[in-house]
Amino acid sequence: MTTGETARAEPVRPEQATREASLVASVPTDLLIGGRWVPASAGERFAVEDPATGAVLTTVADASVEDGAAALDAAVAAQGAWGRTAPRERAELLRAAFDAVVARTEDLALLMTLEMGKPLAEARGEVAYGAEFLRWSSEQAAHVAGRYLPAPDGKQRLLVVKKPVGPCLLITPWNFPLAMATRKIAPALAAGCTVVLKPAAETPLTALLFAQILLEAGVPEGVVNVVPCTRASEVTAPLIADPRLRKLSFTGSTPVGKQLLKQAADGVLRTSMELGGNAPFLVFEDADLDAAVEGALLAKLRNSGEACTSANRFYVHSSVAQAFTARLAERVGAVTVSRGTEDGAQVGPVINEKGRTKVADLVDDAVARGARVLTGGSRVEGPGYFFAPTVLADVPLGARLLQEEIFGPVAPVVTFETEDEAVALANDTQFGLVAYAYTTSTPRALRLTERLETGMLGINAGVISNPAAPFGGVKQSGLGREGGEEGIEEYLETLYAGIADPWG
Repeated sequence: MTTGETARAEPVRPEQATREASLVASVPTDLLIGGRWVPASAGERFAVEDPATGAVLTTVADASVEDGAAALDAAVAAQGAWGRTAPRERAELLRAAFDAVVARTEDLALLMTLEMGKPLAEARGEVAYGAEFLRWSSEQAAHVAGRYLPAPDGKQRLLVVKKPVGPCLLITPWNFPLAMATRKIAPALAAGCTVVLKPAAETPLTALLFAQILLEAGVPEGVVNVVPCTRASEVTAPLIADPRLRKLSFTGSTPVGKQLLKQAADGVLRTSMELGGNAPFLVFEDADLDAAVEGALLAKLRNSGEACTSANRFYVHSSVAQAFTARLAERVGAVTVSRGTEDGAQVGPVINEKGRTKVADLVDDAVARGARVLTGGSRVEGPGYFFAPTVLADVPLGARLLQEEIFGPVAPVVTFETEDEAVALANDTQFGLVAYAYTTSTPRALRLTERLETGMLGINAGVISNPAAPFGGVKQSGLGREGGEEGIEEYLETLYAGIADPWG
């Protein structure tokens, strides 16, 4: 076993290799359209790679424009019946899906680790988190309510009704392949909407296994359709332009989200966008440093730093900067870097060589501008796409990694002197998804909720995502919310009916 800047590359045990191969072989690798698993119409397939080894796990059907159209046809055909399905029946199906996902925790976790790279412990955590969206939405499905009231002048009765939006296109990223699917599919189904899911080409297997679980749980044919593909824009653009599609939900980068919004504008298509982040992590002079370091490890290294909620910029008060940075560097330098299936793995690979090169370029830029490497700072030798967990001190404000989303295990530290300066630094970004702050001052915590330009804020907490809470950002981090009561509202339309006074 090795730690720090060297990845562990122990041979896969024969029994583990057999288990992995058997699991991958059991996953459907065709398209799910209208309740049937079908090959791509053009017969094309693409490879899914293990980022920890570079080995091909399997191949998956590569959907074409025609396949995307067929999936939307199926969703449209199923919409009427599904929208009329009793809310309690939809709730029971979602609860059955929750139970089934929990029962398949080990399969789903291992599959995520194989195709995305995260350690098994984190993958199990994602299964638990993702499953909760199914349970939460099942509890919401039977409680979608409108209202009935007299008009102020008494001449009418006002009836407000909530109705399903209709067929939805859901586009999910590779970094949380189960949770992003459940976070979108669960509220859509609870609201009475049918869906076409386009999972990321890097991690389609988890989505396909989840779709199979939904079918086994009793979700009707055509309600959920899945079309993995490598030519995403080519396949999705005609769907977005189709007037039968009523909703687009996307999680991914801000540049891609902007393009999708432009496409959606022509049809005034309803959209939800969860886009890029550049999360500040503020450590004030009164912070509990032990808690702040623990929170920093969670906010930075979870998912190898490949999360839109990952702490991207560490702003630390000058009076505690040296102590905080030293403790953080010591802990980060001791992290075990290895294939996620190995015992004790804490940080896995980044998703591919392109992602690793970006991380390396950002670190090199910061160092060239004067930043000091306290630990890590380079690629890890060996198979796979590993980058050593890194802490940088004395990072200049002009460094690119303070402006761009790193999406890797790198923590750049900058000092500040006053609360006003910390807030100004935190807000100095086009993004506003999440922020973190460590302080023991309640008045300061309350001020930060008002002063920070962000959709979410963790106070003395390094992880805050919860299915019962609205997830989403401001500025160029997106539109709309997922989770909480707000999540299901994204899939509902409001109808108002004015009814003549029945007593008149």
